[in-house]
Amino acid sequence: MLTVENANLHYGAAQALRGISLTAETGRITCVLGRNGVGKSSLLRAITGQHPLSSGSVAFNGVKLDGMAPYGRAREGIGYVPQGREIFPLLTVRENLESGYAPLKRSERFIPNEIFSLFPVLHTMLGRRGGDLSGGQQQQLAIGRALVTRPKILVLDEPTEGIQPSIIKDIGRAIRYLRDSTGMAILLVEQYLDFCRELADHVYIMDRGSIVHEGAAATLDEPEARQHLTV
Repeated sequence: MLTVENANLHYGAAQALRGISLTAETGRITCVLGRNGVGKSSLLRAITGQHPLSSGSVAFNGVKLDGMAPYGRAREGIGYVPQGREIFPLLTVRENLESGYAPLKRSERFIPNEIFSLFPVLHTMLGRRGGDLSGGQQQQLAIGRALVTRPKILVLDEPTEGIQPSIIKDIGRAIRYLRDSTGMAILLVEQYLDFCRELADHVYIMDRGSIVHEGAAATLDEPEARQHLTV
């Protein structure tokens, strides 16, 4: 279980997170929604160690992560798929996947076949440079790279952004499979309401750096929830 308690985060004088508390449980998909600029990506940066909290704490399976570097959090089992994918465009698909070896023991440094079962296109393009892939294929590669690290929780920042509908369905099937077959915890930041409604077990809605709604996915259709999502 991932636990965030009373998290506050600043960029200089600007406060991005205001007393955020949430949990992401093993074997469940937890979705964080909200309009642009409400602090969703800042929350994930705090969880993965990309930006330090001003106060509050983050813990995973009882281990306090406060002050721990991003690579240390990867070793604890946090796999991160950043917004914009951030693959290495001049490296091949194979080399991008192998970059996920960094937190692994030598005996674990191989690409699991499960990744190619989830995303067969990656297997057919192992020798192609990452920058030559389509946006959807790059997103699949970014997820595959995170899975190479053998994560216990997969943290995804808007994986459907700019992706064609057919690949969105593939990504949704992969996320559902990971939850159901491996018991992995999934923390998903998203703006695509239907995607979250179909996948999520539990949802949080953020507005102005705070959690303003929490509940089951079915509660997304309640007026109280929708008022924080409409533009």
